[in-house]
Amino acid sequence: MSTTTDTDVLVVGAGPTGLLLAGDLAAAGIRVTLVERRAHGLGNLTRAFGVHARTLEQLDARGLADELLATGTTLAHARLFGRLDLDLTRLPSRFNHLLVTPQYEVERLLERRAVTAGVTFRYDTALSGLRQDADTVTADLTGPDGPLTLRARHLVGTDGVRSAVRSALGLPFPGRSVIRSIVLADVRLTREPAESFTVSGSGDAFVFLAPFGDGWYRAMGWDRTRQVPDSEPVDLDELRGIARTALGTDHGMHDARWISRFHSDERQVPAYRVGRVFLAGDAAHVHSPAGGQGMNTGLQDAANLSWKLVAALRGEAPDPEALLDSYQSERHPVGAAVLRSSGAIVRLAMAHTPLTRAARSLAVRLLSAFRPATSRVMGGISGIGIAYAPEPGAGRPSGRRAPDVRLREGRLYELLRAGEFVLITPEGASPKLPPTAPVTPDHLVRATWTDPAQRATVLVRPDGYVLRTGL
Repeated sequence: MSTTTDTDVLVVGAGPTGLLLAGDLAAAGIRVTLVERRAHGLGNLTRAFGVHARTLEQLDARGLADELLATGTTLAHARLFGRLDLDLTRLPSRFNHLLVTPQYEVERLLERRAVTAGVTFRYDTALSGLRQDADTVTADLTGPDGPLTLRARHLVGTDGVRSAVRSALGLPFPGRSVIRSIVLADVRLTREPAESFTVSGSGDAFVFLAPFGDGWYRAMGWDRTRQVPDSEPVDLDELRGIARTALGTDHGMHDARWISRFHSDERQVPAYRVGRVFLAGDAAHVHSPAGGQGMNTGLQDAANLSWKLVAALRGEAPDPEALLDSYQSERHPVGAAVLRSSGAIVRLAMAHTPLTRAARSLAVRLLSAFRPATSRVMGGISGIGIAYAPEPGAGRPSGRRAPDVRLREGRLYELLRAGEFVLITPEGASPKLPPTAPVTPDHLVRATWTDPAQRATVLVRPDGYVLRTGL
């Protein structure tokens, strides 16, 4: 029995995570409404600045990566703590680098895509409550014209660390503040650093510098001796002083186009799914800015969830509940791993006692000497190393990241731009889809290996992970 709703999926929060999710759903023919408490054009402070390799692959699968690359600068190497060199050119990806570009550039491309795909936007609209039954979610909203109610088959909260959706569900957000009084700014430098990507500290202070490629640098500084509330006024002289303590020079910082003070928490919600409601991005997990993984993790949450909602709503999943549950089982461990890795980096940067600084030096030396360990660190931070643990059972997808192989019909990630599964087979093969696959033949892109010696058959999910081999 079908239930009449105002929209198929209601997405709350128009940051990068919500925009990618809504665009994916609308491109697949799903009715999507996206609500955002801010007025249109009123952006959040752009704290995110880095787009990692796996996120660029996901954007490539949506035809956006090359355009985004033109907005910033790419870094092939990153040096941590003055000694640990991360050679990103070793990443097994077309995007073997870090892209430094402001978050608003990512949002601009994703918003354009969502608009083109047919997403219905409601700006200046806040969620005040929700309730759900077996078939629908009812959201109570307050918009420019007063209260309104929308009914949807599913609702996704992508509304940030102060998520109204998470609060309406009554979910805890356990964790704690890991670092306070971080000064953040975009500045110009009179003298460029010797390293293009700088993370360094003295024990009482640390500084991060990364170039946008247009003369501006993202600067972040922390001073152990000045721990004040976020509301405390901040100016460029304070950031210059932190830089001189941490680096011995402020590189002639000047002309800050904006500057602010913030604190960083480590928190993760225990459940990414409650009935017909899901959480993604900072609404589900928040962590230190070390490693620049926040926005990237949220975008990959969205890529994981979107195709599962599509399959469930189209009626293609033999077991839709198991498929939707796999969002929690796949992405919650990733969020926990990001909390651990970003927390380790920031704690190493904050080391100030002789014992903790000696431990940092030892850790850096061991990582520098043991190449597989360095590769694992890069794989985790970049997202290239993420794989989903196999889970037996109908409708429970899992697998490794699919590399961007060249096929007779084009690159794999070009074929994924259709938003569908890709079935790769040897020439002349006609395998049958397994009955547990959440896809039908009419929503399948078929491709052929260029190498006639390749005999494997591979089914690749819309998010670029292998669902099954050897069909």
